[in-house]
Amino acid sequence: MNTKFSLPVPALVSVLEGQRIWPPPVWLMRQAGRYLPEYRQVRKSAGSFWTMCMSPDLAMEITLQPIRRFDFDAAIIFSDILVIPYALGQTVRFEDGVGPVLDRYPGLDGLVVDSGMWKQRLSPVYQAVEQTRKELSATKALIGFAGAPWTIAAYMLEGRGSPDQRAAKLFGYSHRKDFSHLFDRLADVVAAHLIWQLEHGADAVQLFDSWAGGLPDHEFSDWVIGPTKKIVGTVRDAVPNPRIIGFPRAATQSQYERYTSETGVNCVGIDTATSMSWAIPAFGAGVAVQGNLDPIALIAGGDALDQAIDEILAAGRGHSVIFNLGHGILPETPLDHVARVVERVRGSA
Repeated sequence: MNTKFSLPVPALVSVLEGQRIWPPPVWLMRQAGRYLPEYRQVRKSAGSFWTMCMSPDLAMEITLQPIRRFDFDAAIIFSDILVIPYALGQTVRFEDGVGPVLDRYPGLDGLVVDSGMWKQRLSPVYQAVEQTRKELSATKALIGFAGAPWTIAAYMLEGRGSPDQRAAKLFGYSHRKDFSHLFDRLADVVAAHLIWQLEHGADAVQLFDSWAGGLPDHEFSDWVIGPTKKIVGTVRDAVPNPRIIGFPRAATQSQYERYTSETGVNCVGIDTATSMSWAIPAFGAGVAVQGNLDPIALIAGGDALDQAIDEILAAGRGHSVIFNLGHGILPETPLDHVARVVERVRGSA
């Protein structure tokens, strides 16, 4: 008699497929980072952030560090959203005390158009995904990711992070046709990057639109929703039943609602200022909600942290939710506060 055994399905995957899992799966954006002493040790020996991103062995090790320490329900591959301009041929470097710096935007004609070259330049990421999936327990999900076109365009045109994305906005307002062509190119490479991560073992992918907040409604439609919809459609045409999380950080409520209904993502991540109790009914039963603990509350700890966790859990109970932060974990975050999050979420059953 033949007996068939099926592998366990990670809780995060089940939620992204529409199930209601309790306690909810928990992972934290930027969970592999400077708050971890083991990360700082690897960073010191590697010599540079970019070296870690482009070394499959180091990227795998860093990806697995928070899983070993905190037993999160998902790992997110260690990489960076700026691998996209690097794939397109724009030089990217990371300067200590400054952050990412990009060389002058070369114009659309100066960007690499060969998808084979994109894949070659980013092959270390796909190797890291494949290696990590082999090492990661079958009960844990592996998340790949990419920056969304608007956020990537903001970095490419500004040359670094910008609080108001002035260079990108000025270019977009003054050269709408050229800006639209840039978004088409970015949507193509971002979709390819997500597809290749899924093909190499990622269980889900997340689109980070970190600079989505502050855009007028018309530009939000053109620069955030439109490109994201194109990416989601391209990925769905290439990969059977892909699980996609969108994170249009700091969008308005009406923008969040339109993003949810128009892009086709499986799950929407919400930022700290957006209420989980509002988002769940606003987004509807067909879309999971991810978020949205304040990273500063995580630093504070104590009663403030417990209360913030409990409020999110109370709003999410009975729904398809993923427990996370409203933005990335900060370097000064105490390790025992992170452990407290996992303990309290898991104890809410």
